[in-house]
Amino acid sequence: MNVPSDLPDEASAPGRTGASGAGRIALSSVSAVLITLTCILVPVSLLTVWVHDIVLDTGRYVSTVSPLASDPAIEAAAVHRITEAADVRVDGAQVTSDLAKWLEAQGLPPRVGTAVKALGPQLDSAADAAVSKVAAEFVGSERFETVWTTANRAAHGAVVHALTGEGRGPVGVDGGTVTLDVGAAVESVKQDLVEAGLSPAQKIPDVDKQMVLFQSEKLGKIRGAVHLLDVLGNWLPVLTVVLGAAGVLLARRRRRALVTATLGAAFACLVFAVGLTVVRHYYLGHLPAQVQSPAAAAAVFDTLVRFLRVSIRTALVLGVVVALGAYLSGAGRLPRGLRGGAERAADSAAVWGAAHGVRTGGVGTWVQAQRSRLTLGVLLVCALVFALWNHPTVLTVLLLVLVLLAVLAVLSLLAAGGRCTDRTEHAGHTGHTGPL
Repeated sequence: MNVPSDLPDEASAPGRTGASGAGRIALSSVSAVLITLTCILVPVSLLTVWVHDIVLDTGRYVSTVSPLASDPAIEAAAVHRITEAADVRVDGAQVTSDLAKWLEAQGLPPRVGTAVKALGPQLDSAADAAVSKVAAEFVGSERFETVWTTANRAAHGAVVHALTGEGRGPVGVDGGTVTLDVGAAVESVKQDLVEAGLSPAQKIPDVDKQMVLFQSEKLGKIRGAVHLLDVLGNWLPVLTVVLGAAGVLLARRRRRALVTATLGAAFACLVFAVGLTVVRHYYLGHLPAQVQSPAAAAAVFDTLVRFLRVSIRTALVLGVVVALGAYLSGAGRLPRGLRGGAERAADSAAVWGAAHGVRTGGVGTWVQAQRSRLTLGVLLVCALVFALWNHPTVLTVLLLVLVLLAVLAVLSLLAAGGRCTDRTEHAGHTGHTGPL
């Protein structure tokens, strides 16, 4: 009996099947490894971008910390530190004692001198209150914002030096403590006190004028890691996307692989966000004595990591949105039901429009024929816009999703109009050529 030529040879079939199965297993294994690596690298990539674009970039760093000049916690800490540094040394006890002796020498009763001596503490308190008032007025003015921004711009070199060992600046970095020189603010307050008539302010000594911004004993230990993140800042995000795309393309079920990759990346971002919160609580719970204001330290920490938090949230939301979109485009019962309902709604709208003289004509027919390509093109445009968006946020993702849904709805209506036109023309053609 002759064996059909299109059937495989029985002897060679098992070997081919085994080789094919081994190849599929290998590709699936490589795909799983790449997707897992991608999920891990997504939050790491966001961390590298934050280090490269915010922490070590002077312009963005200054624009990030500039709003702190009007933060209540920073203002309170600055008033306290400037008041300490610009303390007017008025010896109230000595002044009132001299005044009491002079009054007694003029023949007044001793009780008058005693009453005058009791004013010594009030005199000290009045001098301190005067300094605090002038310091508070200065900190609340635009002059302090200028001093703060200028000092931080100059300070950035020292922060970079603390993190990478390169560059210098007027901000002190001693071990793990980063301090900001408020000398310019002290001098301005001193001048204001003199102009207000408090002449002892001219004798303000040249004392320590440093305000602690950040303190961590591990600052020196993370220099190598920060330098590595800075180097990878431009390339790691691209590498992460390439690895993720390769993992999805090598998968046997690509749609499922895309859902897995995006949800895995979103979960990794969630874990990273939780870890960042834990780090914040640990840092604020172990502040050393050098930090004068825990509230100010919290404000500085939250401001510096704000961009990182926004990026993590954006990646998390983006991962969920892409996973949901990939799932709804699949062949499951729920996705098919939702798409079928949308198509029926579009067909109903097209029929209603045709009944009222609204037809899409040739445009609808063309959209119906090219709908798959048009949908892919819209998806690619949205992806390109997101990739080129400067520091996208959750709002950016939601805005692009709304635009995408609106465009897809228009395409669906146009395609439904094309189908309605085709049916009408086909019915007319059949009625004209059919038997009488």
